[in-house]
Amino acid sequence: MRVLNKKSTPAGLTWASMLLPLLFTVSMVGHAEPAQKGEAKVDKLVPEVVTTKHKMTIQNQKISYQAISGETILEDDKGEPQASIFSITYLRDDVQDSSKRPVTFIFNGGPGSASLWLHMGLFGPKRVIVPADAKDDGAAPYRIEANDYSLLDESDLVFIDPVGTGFSRALGEKKGTDFWGVKEDAQSIAEFIRRWLIEHKRWNSPKYLAGESYGTTRAAALVDELQGGWTDISVNGVMLISSILDFSHARYQLGNNQPYIGFLPTMAATAFYHNKVSDADKALGLEAFVEQARQFAIKDYALALLQGSRLAQSDYQAVRKQLARFTGLSESYLDRVNLRVSASRYTKELLRDQDLTIGRLDSRYTGQDYDSGGDSTDNDPSGYGIDGAYTAAIHQYLYEDLGVKLSRPFNVLSTDVNRGWNWNISGKQMHYVNVAPYLGQAQRENKDLRIFVGNGYFDFATPFFATENTFADNGIDNSRVTMHYYKAGHMMYVEPASLAQLVQDIRAFYHPNGVK
Repeated sequence: MRVLNKKSTPAGLTWASMLLPLLFTVSMVGHAEPAQKGEAKVDKLVPEVVTTKHKMTIQNQKISYQAISGETILEDDKGEPQASIFSITYLRDDVQDSSKRPVTFIFNGGPGSASLWLHMGLFGPKRVIVPADAKDDGAAPYRIEANDYSLLDESDLVFIDPVGTGFSRALGEKKGTDFWGVKEDAQSIAEFIRRWLIEHKRWNSPKYLAGESYGTTRAAALVDELQGGWTDISVNGVMLISSILDFSHARYQLGNNQPYIGFLPTMAATAFYHNKVSDADKALGLEAFVEQARQFAIKDYALALLQGSRLAQSDYQAVRKQLARFTGLSESYLDRVNLRVSASRYTKELLRDQDLTIGRLDSRYTGQDYDSGGDSTDNDPSGYGIDGAYTAAIHQYLYEDLGVKLSRPFNVLSTDVNRGWNWNISGKQMHYVNVAPYLGQAQRENKDLRIFVGNGYFDFATPFFATENTFADNGIDNSRVTMHYYKAGHMMYVEPASLAQLVQDIRAFYHPNGVK
């Protein structure tokens, strides 16, 4: 998709677990009849978009805006359709100088997820309400209401569904797998953004990227695509919600001790939340207890794992005692797992004595399995605890509020995309994807690039300490990075107090000099 690339590429390879070269030109279209995968004839596409007018109040400020829902058709240099990317754009109406108005391009992760979570939970003009006490969302009807926390007063918003998610799809002779990969995905989204800037005459506006979960991986790869070619699009800021950039910190594999270190403070936060720590530790408060877990993880625990069989028995016992303190697990259990507790085992083991499991995306949630045996949970209670509400909300909103007429299925989360993902970004067969160096290099070549990182204390999908370890390395200028922490999980915005704080923090990020 790019003729020249000034960048070098970090090494990486396949990582199979879920998280939940052509030059392209593009044209904007709206309503379309379904086309079969791989079908070359796509003349039924109608070159128009759906535009609706709306008004709302955000932070006591009345906002009028338009919503533009439609497809962008990516074509090769011969004009042959390659893919359709569906997006929803929100543009504030009363803007006098668009060059001073930021635009934020937003996407979720998976890989294989549509952008509904950040759309209906944080940035967008409507929000679906799920129980604040980490309980299951149950069945419809759900509360869908105007989002007083929307960021539309700060920035125009563009929600992007990558190929294979939402309504987006491959066209013509192309297959979905042609777009399902770290590099392939970033290239197609970069071309979409270039075309959006042309269509809306916004090349000189401040530009932000916002991604969640694998969307943070996408954001880092996307910065490289946008800033790396000779048609340079410099980015003002990148927002990483529940970040995962270096997968060596999340991939449990024999011989790799990084995840055991990176996940430990999340285990400490979880044990604290579920009252599996001593009264003395409870009295410390969450943040202080977690800080002690950090120090133990990076010092005594990391050293013990590195020493392996060379570890003296007295040191082993001391480490085991502290590990039991921070995890809430018994010393006998820690003996059986050789001081190494994986996240999947932990979510099953911590509350086994109560016949309960805990969530992966948000460990505040609890669930019940068919039985209390085994090493891993049947399902993630923090996943099925919110997905019904978000799925209903995005469908209702698309068809009722935005007037979308597309009849083909809207893919909330595609396992086909996830399983078909190409994680090899270097052309070499390496063990772990690491896109963090992209951000370091982008900062070195763009003095204004800043990075926002939002972390949930109770997130076992993208643990906060692993993120801290990633940002401590990889050539990133941490003077231009702001780290924020919330007493919630992967989607911290489902918890009201965390949502309010997150929005306040993002608003400040849009105004680095403190002037609005």
